Amino acid sequence: MTLPAATRPFVEFPAILRAHGFPVAPDQTMGFVEAVGLLGPRDMRDIRSAAIAMLSVPRDRQTEFDALFKAYFLGQGLAASIEDDDEDDDVQAYEPTGAQVDVEEGMEEDETGDLATSSEILRRRQFVPADESGALRHLARRAEKDLPRRLSYRRAFSQRGNRIDLRKALKQALRQDGEVFDLPVTRRKTRQRRILLLVDVSGSMTDQSVATMRFAHKLTQAAERVETFTFGTRLTRVSHSLRIKNTDQALESVGATVADFDGGTRIGDALQAFLAVPRFAGQARGAAVLILSDGLERGEPATLVEAIRKLARLCWRLDWLTPLAADPGYEPRTEALSACLPFLDSLVPGDRIEALCTHVLSLSRPS
Repeated sequence: MTLPAATRPFVEFPAILRAHGFPVAPDQTMGFVEAVGLLGPRDMRDIRSAAIAMLSVPRDRQTEFDALFKAYFLGQGLAASIEDDDEDDDVQAYEPTGAQVDVEEGMEEDETGDLATSSEILRRRQFVPADESGALRHLARRAEKDLPRRLSYRRAFSQRGNRIDLRKALKQALRQDGEVFDLPVTRRKTRQRRILLLVDVSGSMTDQSVATMRFAHKLTQAAERVETFTFGTRLTRVSHSLRIKNTDQALESVGATVADFDGGTRIGDALQAFLAVPRFAGQARGAAVLILSDGLERGEPATLVEAIRKLARLCWRLDWLTPLAADPGYEPRTEALSACLPFLDSLVPGDRIEALCTHVLSLSRPS
């Protein structure tokens, strides 16, 4: 049975709770849908109240429930899971999986981003205004023509169509006393394929963060459909911020939204968090997925490999752009990235804005 579009989110959300260990029965899901209908709802608070009441959310898991609720219904940042043995009671961040990790704020060591770490460091980023590069202007000019396209389900009149437009043919016959001199034909329209950017903002990518964010903003402005997520120790959707037309205002919004700039690196956990939310994972279906990261994973390699395998099955193509590949003799040496190679369509340089723009404009060309 096909669910109505308006009902689907309220059926999918209890399924996400079950996937994260909440005991939600099918009749509770039905009660949740009915409660939302009775409440209106007038705002998101009504939906949250209905979920807490009908899905029997335990009081001791309230924080975990709120994190999943915000990630699904509001598109806010979802922390990636990690187990950390360090004990420090200064500041802690609560993870949606029920685990707790130590968070270090305002660390002054290793600000160069030379080392990858699994520690979660919460830090805001301020972007300094800069002039737009020629590569970004070229991207804006060529995006409509060169970005990859796919067939749409809509059809349009064409001189070289492959299907007769019967409705138009009958109208023509009525106007011409039953005669049809030229059969009108149609063909399927095309539209730009969705592009999904997964941008590493961890400490080891500090030197590239500004360039990748400016690239993501220009691509969002130039293309029809672009979704952007950042990850370091947590996953954050920044598509809304990048839709702001003014570059400096957009990057300022990104800097205020992303809390884990220049922090630790847990690529696999962040990608698994992305795939765990159906509304997010659906953005990868049939899309051109670009991962902008150096691949210096500090989590379990198997977690990253499994996430990449799932992404590769969902998307149209999966490309990994790393600044380390700028070296002509570069070969991935980390266990995780080496194991991911069979699932990638390409592993290419991503050290400069020019390289990023050139690659995304060449996606539709035969390799």
